[in-house]
Amino acid sequence: MYYDDLPLWGFIGKVEKGGKADPSEWKYYLYRHIIFDILYNNDRVIEINVHTDQSALVDLTEDKETNVDFLYSVKWKETPTPFEKRMEKYSSSSNLPHHLEVHWFSIINSCVTVLLLTGFLATILMRVLKNDFVKYAHDEEAADDQEESGWKYIHGDVFRFPKNKSLFSAALGTGTQLFALTTFIFLLALVGVFYPYNRGALFTALVVIYALTSGIAGYIATSFYCQLEGTNWVRNLLLTGCLFCGPLFLTFCFLNTVAIAYSATAALPFGTICVIVLIWTLVTFPLLVLGGIAGKNSKSEFQAPCRTTKYPREIPPLPWYRKTIPQMAMAGFLPFSAIYIELYYIFASVWGHRIYTIYSILFIVFIILLIVTAFITVALTYFQLAAEDHEWWWRSFLCGGSTGFFVYGYCLYYYYARSDMSGFMQTSFFFGYMACICYAFFLMLGMVGFRAALFFVRHIYKSIKCE
Repeated sequence: MYYDDLPLWGFIGKVEKGGKADPSEWKYYLYRHIIFDILYNNDRVIEINVHTDQSALVDLTEDKETNVDFLYSVKWKETPTPFEKRMEKYSSSSNLPHHLEVHWFSIINSCVTVLLLTGFLATILMRVLKNDFVKYAHDEEAADDQEESGWKYIHGDVFRFPKNKSLFSAALGTGTQLFALTTFIFLLALVGVFYPYNRGALFTALVVIYALTSGIAGYIATSFYCQLEGTNWVRNLLLTGCLFCGPLFLTFCFLNTVAIAYSATAALPFGTICVIVLIWTLVTFPLLVLGGIAGKNSKSEFQAPCRTTKYPREIPPLPWYRKTIPQMAMAGFLPFSAIYIELYYIFASVWGHRIYTIYSILFIVFIILLIVTAFITVALTYFQLAAEDHEWWWRSFLCGGSTGFFVYGYCLYYYYARSDMSGFMQTSFFFGYMACICYAFFLMLGMVGFRAALFFVRHIYKSIKCE
């Protein structure tokens, strides 16, 4: 329960096992009398605790309807503790030394992984690329009619625009918007806006900042779409608007219906839904359109260092592990391992009764996640181009975003091994909302992966002479 923003926990009953192994012989009791102890300072509540009267019990062992009179009593005590310090009891619980040790251990673990990985990749790529540059320069001097191979020889195809460019630009725009949203939320959290148990603040901030950042999505999507020589930019804008909001809204409608059917307090009231829809129509959509118009008028060219040939080269037959799915599995595993320990704490605070207050550590983990995603995507893009497979656009996006699938896999593990959730409502809420969050992750990290790969590809093709 919550009382004046303070959380309190208590048991509503007890099970007497009496040393018997068979559950049918256990006795079940319900507490009738709840006692609240409230500590106050002048006109402010400082602390609240709850316990039960062990003598007022109702036997529920027989599964039949019983009429119960519930009682509660409140004891008020004065305390010198000032109002400013009333939250310390809760934030100190998640800053306990052993928790912090786990967090720092996980961060150091992630940092070592990242340093090893980035160092390893950087040295390999530097050496390999250096050899490539030397070899290609040498090849140009000795211009014999030899068999061409390697990434240099697909320079006429590397910047051939991807299939479904409207969807690609929309995903890129939405991913950029979600990235901006995450960054702003982190800034607010680090400044200290979300104190624990101000549970509405985070949700409100997410809705408002999402609405305000939709201009970013419109601008990035449309300008990129126009760079890819797309013509139907209006359809592209609509797709950008619906790419994340659409699935989220459908999931929300379904889950809210479930909550209303179970008459649960998790159901959002009609007024709140109207407010959210109004925010979408009056703020999100107009900003999206404005961003789109600005993007269309930005008239930026797509800077390709090499000219694209008229007809695409044939992609040589590739072994199974160079196909999209195995590459995604490889790409998602490392970033996921960097955030794995932190995920447990976040899940415990969102779906359990833990309190999460260490935003600074979460921010470090987020930065590590971005670096690993960018690096692993660049490495896989290089190996893909070296195998003369020039369809790297979608591949880099999917490889970057594949961490989202790993997080969803972790949801399954958490649900079965770590949580006590059961019943249709809890299950549908957990998997429905986690699917939306993982989808947001997929779009955001996909954008990061693609941007890193694009920067890398432009860089290496600038360094060689292309006929």
